[in-house]
Amino acid sequence: MCGIVGLFLKDRALEPHLGALLSDMLVTMTDRGPDSAGIAIYGAPDPVRAKLTVQSPHPGRDFENLEHDLGAAIGDKVEVVVKDSHAVIGVDPEWLGVARAVLASIRPDVRVMSSGETIEIYKETGLPKDVVGRFDIRAMGGTHGIGHTRMATESAVTTLGAHPFSTGADQCLVHNGSLSNHNNLRRELVREGMTFETENDSEVAAAYLTAEMARGKNLGQALDGAVKDLDGFFTFVVGTRSGFGVLRDAIACKPAVMAETDQYVAFGSEYRALVNLPGIETARIWEPEPATVYFWEHEKAA
Repeated sequence: MCGIVGLFLKDRALEPHLGALLSDMLVTMTDRGPDSAGIAIYGAPDPVRAKLTVQSPHPGRDFENLEHDLGAAIGDKVEVVVKDSHAVIGVDPEWLGVARAVLASIRPDVRVMSSGETIEIYKETGLPKDVVGRFDIRAMGGTHGIGHTRMATESAVTTLGAHPFSTGADQCLVHNGSLSNHNNLRRELVREGMTFETENDSEVAAAYLTAEMARGKNLGQALDGAVKDLDGFFTFVVGTRSGFGVLRDAIACKPAVMAETDQYVAFGSEYRALVNLPGIETARIWEPEPATVYFWEHEKAA
């Protein structure tokens, strides 16, 4: 079943409250997905630092001395901020790819949740309210974000199986539904050089969009292609460095509702996820049309 939420802020005055607003929306969707939860927050970029957000099943062991060990291995300064089972690793943008490769060698149990200049992804098994609390999401600010509560029906309840999935820099996807051709599509993407952490069909959807954008398409064009190339029923909410997109399949059997005001654009699997947003009583409320791409983007990346 699963529950999806998303919030794209137009009003900069709301940016300090992004984490709190998204958290409330996510927790409201608990009964649509109590197995695991995740949230992606897009914050202001550091002009001299890119970041990897990583997770470990053994954070006490893996994160101890990580700042020193990774910095020594790549020969550059590294900053590590630990948040429960996750850590945010700050590095010079030129060293981001190298740091990721070295990390896999020196800390093989650590998994990368996201990478880029603005994105941080936190996800774990457990109730959404507990996941939100573990990572103090309510205290986080940012420009936009998406979240997901999962009810596992076709795969195990694991941290890696939780959403969002991120397969490209500052890009992520959450998904409600099921794809029927994901195995064939995964094989095609592997032949193109992409790698996968899970058997989850949603990771394939994320990788498909990443591959399409690597070919020079923008997110809107990539989502248009998904209607033709992805078989099954789905609702996608996608985040990029500066944008926020929504797509439903041609049948659109999964529930979805959107709201827009002068301050924000919001998405929820159900309207009740939106009811506590400021100014919701005067918002334009609608159900996104089938096979129709919706996309909002800040004029300049924050």
